[in-house]
Amino acid sequence: MINEIVPISSEKRCPNTKTVVLETRVVTGEGGGPEKTIINTPRYMASYGYPTYCAYMHPPKDPGFSVIQKRAENLGCPMISVEDRGVFDRSVSAKLLEICREKEVGIWHGHDYKSNFLGLRLQKAHPMKLITTVHGWVRHTWKTPVYYLVDKWCLRRYDHVICVSHDLYEQCLRLGVKKERCSLIENAIDTMQYSRTLKVEDAKEKLGFPKDRFVIGACGRLSPEKNFAGLIRVTAELLKEGLPISLFIAGDGPIRDALQKQIQLTGYSDQIRLLGFRDDIMTFYQGLDLFVLNSLREGLPNVVLEAMAYEVPVLSTRVAGVPRLITNGYDGVLIDMKNDVELKVRLKTLLEDADYRRMIGENGNFTIKRQYSFGVRMKKIRDIYDQILGFTPQEKN
Repeated sequence: MINEIVPISSEKRCPNTKTVVLETRVVTGEGGGPEKTIINTPRYMASYGYPTYCAYMHPPKDPGFSVIQKRAENLGCPMISVEDRGVFDRSVSAKLLEICREKEVGIWHGHDYKSNFLGLRLQKAHPMKLITTVHGWVRHTWKTPVYYLVDKWCLRRYDHVICVSHDLYEQCLRLGVKKERCSLIENAIDTMQYSRTLKVEDAKEKLGFPKDRFVIGACGRLSPEKNFAGLIRVTAELLKEGLPISLFIAGDGPIRDALQKQIQLTGYSDQIRLLGFRDDIMTFYQGLDLFVLNSLREGLPNVVLEAMAYEVPVLSTRVAGVPRLITNGYDGVLIDMKNDVELKVRLKTLLEDADYRRMIGENGNFTIKRQYSFGVRMKKIRDIYDQILGFTPQEKN
């Protein structure tokens, strides 16, 4: 049984009771899915009595961070830059402690290994409640297993742990997080922000996508666990069979050069393209005939939520929280991981059946609006904050 959050009705909350929250995260480049949640949070939480700041640790002069700052600015998110030169940069702790004291932070909300460790460390100098959201663990380098062990140690000492998918929730319990301190709150999106404004044909024209071809799209960090290599491989096989398809992948990351080389070796560089980071991602979704997630490791991927919100039919691996989101054949199509044969068969089926695509696209949009509203997610976070601060309806009156 998943730990249920005891809701505190908004009618019984005192608007004059304010506790400052500091969202903290380490990021490189333009970030990833968690940024879409984090920088959207302050504009919701302030009305609940939780003014929120976002402190981002990032490499000095990282051009990608300016992209995150611009997004935050557009959403009215108070973003604080903390330059981070690595594990032994003591100035990071000092800067964050200064922020905590200056802003009178009452809740530290971490989002990764390092921010979780720093929260515990700084709590000794600045008393505050500790919350973390677990987005998933990915082994990027030889150092990551060490970070994972550190995070396991930290999670057991936090006041509350939020997991974005059921498998992460179960994993945290196995790591020793007490059930009463662990909650499942899946990712969500602002359905007003992700709402179709263009027909597929019009979006294709704006993007320069071929109107006479079946356009498959994917997006995310170009890293091994996303398995873009498998999607490229299967797409090349279908192109070899003469199918009128194109594949466009939006995003950047450490294996971009390797993927580009793979594409060149297929001989289909004109129909399989890496687009890099896109600041027109909303138009990108709307120009797709099909969105594919071929990942091997995820939490609950925001890109799938976004594609579904735009009524784009989704084909996804059965990874992490996706099978809880998608009912196979109703609001999306699910396949096993690392199964090129099944991926190829499903791509052919979806290419050939426009009515089927239209149905799952419409149903996907309905699922998002009904179950994955960002406002509902923020209320659940608010209720956790209330609980760890010891507020009850009577005390809030």
